[in-house]
Amino acid sequence: MTNWSNAHRAAGLPLVLALASFVASPSQAASDGAYAADAAQSRLDFTGVQAGAEFKGVFPKFTATVDLSPQALGAARIDVQIDLKSVDTQDKERDDTLRGSDLFDVAHYGSAHYVTRSIQKTATGYAATGTLTLRGVTRDVPIQFTFTPAGTGATLKGAATLNRLDFGVGQGDWKNTDWVGNAVRVNFTLVLKPRG
Repeated sequence: MTNWSNAHRAAGLPLVLALASFVASPSQAASDGAYAADAAQSRLDFTGVQAGAEFKGVFPKFTATVDLSPQALGAARIDVQIDLKSVDTQDKERDDTLRGSDLFDVAHYGSAHYVTRSIQKTATGYAATGTLTLRGVTRDVPIQFTFTPAGTGATLKGAATLNRLDFGVGQGDWKNTDWVGNAVRVNFTLVLKPRG
């Protein structure tokens, strides 16, 4: 009887250890693919053209949640909320103009929202189909990005190009693209941590 009991305890030991390891693993949340962006380390910026010269801006206030497991892309999702009032181009006059009623109109539309519908693997990373809601207008904006796991977190880095006039960002004289270009390049780096 003693030998039989010892044998069964020995046979069950690997399973017990495996379960204990799974429960105790600090990377469980990361393996589930549920992340939130670390605001202090993440960045969302854009590049436009004014008077024939490029200018850059950043949105220091935004939140992002990411559900992404490379083995389950059918359930993957990226959701970003952007505080438009936080726009910073290192030029106060330009920032005030961007916040004004002819451009972002932050008095009525204080935030923008981007959310993906589907994500696919590509030869160089990932491509997502998603919608951007800006100034009350919702349109498709595809993004290209890379996803690099690191420890319990990951880094998601990519870019998109959109036309500001598609979203009504440019009323009155600002509809004229001779002074401010229509195309805007958006770049983002999300440093992700497990989401509890």
